[in-house]
Amino acid sequence: MKLKCLIIDDEPLAIDVVKNFLAQINDIELVKTFDNAIDGMNFLKDNKIDLIFLDINMPLLDGISFLESIDQKPLVIIISAHEEFAVKTYELDVLDYLMKPISFPRFMKSIQKVYKTLNVQKTTSYGSSDRPYIFVKIDKKKMQKIYLDEILVIECLKDYLKIITQTNKYIIHQTLSSFTGLLPSKNFIRIHRSYTIAIDKIDTIEGNSVEIAGIRYMIGRTYTNEVKGKILNTSIQPRKNE
Repeated sequence: MKLKCLIIDDEPLAIDVVKNFLAQINDIELVKTFDNAIDGMNFLKDNKIDLIFLDINMPLLDGISFLESIDQKPLVIIISAHEEFAVKTYELDVLDYLMKPISFPRFMKSIQKVYKTLNVQKTTSYGSSDRPYIFVKIDKKKMQKIYLDEILVIECLKDYLKIITQTNKYIIHQTLSSFTGLLPSKNFIRIHRSYTIAIDKIDTIEGNSVEIAGIRYMIGRTYTNEVKGKILNTSIQPRKNE
């Protein structure tokens, strides 16, 4: 079942940013947006909501006053351009505090906090054993278990992804940005708008490409410095002779 959320913010651009981010996530449904806290408060009286993205500086009723006015509040993630309100809002038990402009990786960290707090069954869920695994939804009824150490490449196919493992391939309905954001960053890195790869599965690096299991994948121009830096820093470097 999807989590239901609201956005309450008087800045249309900020609402659009969060809406676009949420569109990448299958497990959260944006029910409604409000440009003021009073309408949001009235909506909550008659509707069950799991999560609110809330601005602080708004006309008539600011975000802090809104939080102080509701008794049983959903999870709340603050979205604000002003960091000075952070301490006060944490005293009101907000889940996270996002500074504008919001980046997608930072947004996904907040979403992970939501999942952890609510202990929900996500479209993508992780095991906590010594050998981490992931469950992905491959059709309407079936969740497939995949060990993270078997994943080679995740390839974007428009609205779908192809997860290539050492023994199989799986197609899931999710975006590459959202799926990559859920993977451990020390093990996986996005190298192109169409590819995320497992760092330890790289066999060779040549020019602006990497080879994995006999197949060469191009590194996107905007990803080059970050990718090469992380790959080379991850590998064990020989000690210099003293």
